[in-house]
Amino acid sequence: MRHHLHAEWTKLRTVTGTGRLLFAVVALTVAMSAAAAATVFCPSAGCGYDVPKLSLIGVQVGQAAVAILAVLAISGEYGTGMIRTTLAAMPRRAAVLAAKAAVLAGLTLAAGTVAVLGSVLTGRLILPGKGFTPAHGHPLLSLADGPTLRAAVGSVLYLALIALLSLGVATAVRDSATAIGVVLGLLYVLSILPLMIADPGWQLFLWRISPMNAGLAVQATTRLSSLPLSPWAGLGVLAAWAAAALLGGGSLLRLRDT
Repeated sequence: MRHHLHAEWTKLRTVTGTGRLLFAVVALTVAMSAAAAATVFCPSAGCGYDVPKLSLIGVQVGQAAVAILAVLAISGEYGTGMIRTTLAAMPRRAAVLAAKAAVLAGLTLAAGTVAVLGSVLTGRLILPGKGFTPAHGHPLLSLADGPTLRAAVGSVLYLALIALLSLGVATAVRDSATAIGVVLGLLYVLSILPLMIADPGWQLFLWRISPMNAGLAVQATTRLSSLPLSPWAGLGVLAAWAAAALLGGGSLLRLRDT
């Protein structure tokens, strides 16, 4: 397995665009969080914003760069035909996919940590000037606060799971454009689908199975009893999506000639 990990690390590290996409994860996440923090205001009477979740809103944008990075990690090899060389040199296909997943998850966890810490710091610097002060019932953002720490750690794990979900889809689909479309559809289209349904029962069901809605429940720190899923249960739904995608993609990888 060590040789598989080394090979996949070498490939992903030397592929054109990997560094730019990792930078995009950080830049998009922090920039969107900063923009959101700059556009809200909390009056002296107080407000009902979930401040940690507000400061981490950029994750909803940064995940697109994560998805693209993960898709290209394997579909790029199909596009160039390099996958034949890879499988000839390392015929244990499950090990190849596992190594890709491990390397990709590690890179995403690193970039995601920087992005989330940057978002929390941005919120801590900007939000007090927008009325989010202890006097208005909103203490300064701090990772020493248990719910805030859970939201931050959960957001990093969320991005890693998005990477694994995207890798699984790309392994099954093989075409870059199609895989990116499928993943972004699962994330963004499925997340707004509950808003288009009138039946409350179906709304609740669709919300609970949406990888984005369910996964981002881990960012919530207030009114947890009103959530359709608890924070960690929501992240578990996303983990189930990622596992299913990897299992499906891995099965097709073993069955196909290439």
